Amino acid sequence: MLTGKQKRYLRSQAHHLSPIFQVGKGGVNENMVKQIGEALEVRELIKISVLQNCEYDRHEVAEEISSGAQAELVQVIGNTIVLYKESKENKQIVLP
Repeated sequence: MLTGKQKRYLRSQAHHLSPIFQVGKGGVNENMVKQIGEALEVRELIKISVLQNCEYDRHEVAEEISSGAQAELVQVIGNTIVLYKESKENKQIVLP
């Protein structure tokens, strides 16, 4: 569980990132969650974009992805989700 200070730090780090996944009309499936988990292992911090044609609420999508990938939900702002998961092999981000 992340503290407020840690979330604030991660938000500042994620500000310059661009989304690498998009959730569209089909919603979230298990293949997408698996790929997001693999991307989190490499990058630790990612952004996901929820498209306008997505049938589900962005907060539901964020919860489903974060629980499926065992990641921490940092922020949902607009149609963008920020996720963090500490890497097991190549730790890059040092939390305050």
